Amino acid sequence: MPRTLGRVLKEARDRQKLSLRDVEKRTGIRNAHLSQIENGTITKPEMAMLWELAALYGLDYAELLRAAGYSHGRHASGRERQRMTAALRALGELSPSEQTEALRFMAELKGKRTRE
Repeated sequence: MPRTLGRVLKEARDRQKLSLRDVEKRTGIRNAHLSQIENGTITKPEMAMLWELAALYGLDYAELLRAAGYSHGRHASGRERQRMTAALRALGELSPSEQTEALRFMAELKGKRTRE
C-alpha cells in the first residue's frame, strides 16, 4: 500500500510520541487541521505547514512536497516549478529562525492578497 502524505506525517508524529495537541503547541497548526491532513481529508496542505512539520518531525521537506503533489503537479508550469525550486533553495540557505520569519512574511503576503 503506498504511503500517503497523511500516513507519513502520522507515523512521524507517532515516532516522536507527540499528540496532535503537542504538535499544535509547537507549530501553531491547529490540531483539527493536522488530523484532517493525517486522515486524508486534506491532501495538499500549504507548503508552509509542510515546512513546519518537516522541521518538527525531522522529515525531508522535498519528499513531503512530492507526497502532497507539489513537485509534479499537473497544473504547475515549468516556470512555476523553477520559481518554487529557487524559493526552496533560498529557504534552505537561511537559519531556522530566518526560515520561520520568511514563512511568516509569506503568510502575511498571502493573507493581504486574499483580503484585497
